[in-house]
Amino acid sequence: MSSTAPDRPLTVHIWSDIACPWCFIGKRRFEAAVREFGSPVEVEYHSFLLAPDSPTDYEGNEVDYLASRIGVPREQVEQMLARVTEAGAGEGLRYDFDALKHTNTGLAHQALHHAKAHGLQQELVERLFQAYFEQGRHLGRVEELVELAVEVGLDADETRAVLTGGRYAAAVGQDLAAARQIGVTGVPFFLIDGRYAVSGAQSSELFVSALRQAADAGPDDDS
Repeated sequence: MSSTAPDRPLTVHIWSDIACPWCFIGKRRFEAAVREFGSPVEVEYHSFLLAPDSPTDYEGNEVDYLASRIGVPREQVEQMLARVTEAGAGEGLRYDFDALKHTNTGLAHQALHHAKAHGLQQELVERLFQAYFEQGRHLGRVEELVELAVEVGLDADETRAVLTGGRYAAAVGQDLAAARQIGVTGVPFFLIDGRYAVSGAQSSELFVSALRQAADAGPDDDS
């Protein structure tokens, strides 16, 4: 049964973390699904912290961090990163875990809330993922985030003031609380039209199916 175009944009809320490689892969697969779906989709990103206890400046590389955090041998971590690198390459991503600078992403999430307030969240999400996974940029530092924010059209002085003043720290906390309330335990997590949940970096085909199901169902009016 073919879907007809919905008479309103579908809304998709995505919980993700800039430090999550599968979130970047999931983003690519979801974007491909939206293109195939062909009807308007409004996307909003929400904060999720995979490692809220991470320091801003971690002394070591990503293999060191993961081996210590999950308690497995370095060789096993290297194999795991090789698999995710291959999966990313399949979506056109060039992961560089040797250059990656592990950090606490709380400040980056504040920057994303600032970008959302200016209608530039989608642009900054993409830029931060690229910077973190492909370019070895340090996303725990204010000036690094300011430089990246300017690239997508945000004002440097305002962004700096927002980040140093913690203007959106509470907004990040609200996103984390919302994730707990709806039972999000891992990311990426996609909530389509407030009713259809997709967890993980699923295939584009599955995302297309979920979007079409939501469109066919129509608005949630309890009728």
